[in-house]
Amino acid sequence: MDNSTKLKAFFTEHWKYMAVNAACKLDIFDNLDTPKSVEILANLLNLNAPKLELLLQSLVDIGFLEQKNKLYFINELSILLTQKNPDSLKFACMNWSGEHIDAWQMLDFTIATGKSSFEARYKKPYFEYLNENKEKLDNYQKAMNEYARDDYKDIVKVIDFSKHKIVLDIGGGHGALIIQVKECNPALRCVLFDLPEVIKNVIDNTIEKISGSFFKQIPLKCDALLLCRILHDWDDEKATLILQNCFAALPQNGTLYVIENCADKISTNLSLLSLNMSVMCESFERTSVQYISLCESVGFEYRNELKLNDLQIILIFKK
Repeated sequence: MDNSTKLKAFFTEHWKYMAVNAACKLDIFDNLDTPKSVEILANLLNLNAPKLELLLQSLVDIGFLEQKNKLYFINELSILLTQKNPDSLKFACMNWSGEHIDAWQMLDFTIATGKSSFEARYKKPYFEYLNENKEKLDNYQKAMNEYARDDYKDIVKVIDFSKHKIVLDIGGGHGALIIQVKECNPALRCVLFDLPEVIKNVIDNTIEKISGSFFKQIPLKCDALLLCRILHDWDDEKATLILQNCFAALPQNGTLYVIENCADKISTNLSLLSLNMSVMCESFERTSVQYISLCESVGFEYRNELKLNDLQIILIFKK
């Protein structure tokens, strides 16, 4: 394939993601766990049959569906985009369309000004926008929970939580991380802390749940705090405020675990991810040196680092 042909194919790569995204939104994969014809699926989901057939054929072409005798059905890839699958990534898939694409279409604005193109487009910060839209907030939290389920699956192998009495997961969403900690440490008091509108949708009853804002106060004294993929969402000023509240919530010699993608500790180039953080909320993926500097600026003492997986590093601090 010559370079001209490669470029022309590259220009429309996003069509593939948008086709898969549409299938998730329309529950197409969920309803093809048993083979169905276009007509049956169109009637079941109240869709336009000719246009649905175009979508199904496209999904077959890019490897997300199988077809046999005019029947379509899911495969080993699309089964992960069905909601009932315990390893589902359906909401993770849907997370990157809509407002994210709107913001990325204004990337030139962010590059020129340093400001969030999302905020320029929607007239308010990203997380404020989510908090005012219940369905979007719930879908976002479901997406983050799917990522967290995979990202933190080995955390109990890396950290010995049994040495603590109370562990509080700050901004832990639907609790994927702290639930895993509780499962492996049943005697440990495990607490999830997030906004009221997030906490009310957490159905797990094995952990305690406390609502509030990490920008105001962390209302429980505990000897260990988990701050997982939180700081990267915020600029230095807001990240410092979060850390100040973490410092106040810990006793002397209390432990803070900061889990982040540290650009200087992993082989993955984080430039595109940082651009996404920039267009959405004027933040970026930091180095471990930058995270350590932020934490030390509010009084924490850096003690150690542990590798969680190919992306995340655990930075350990003491008060």
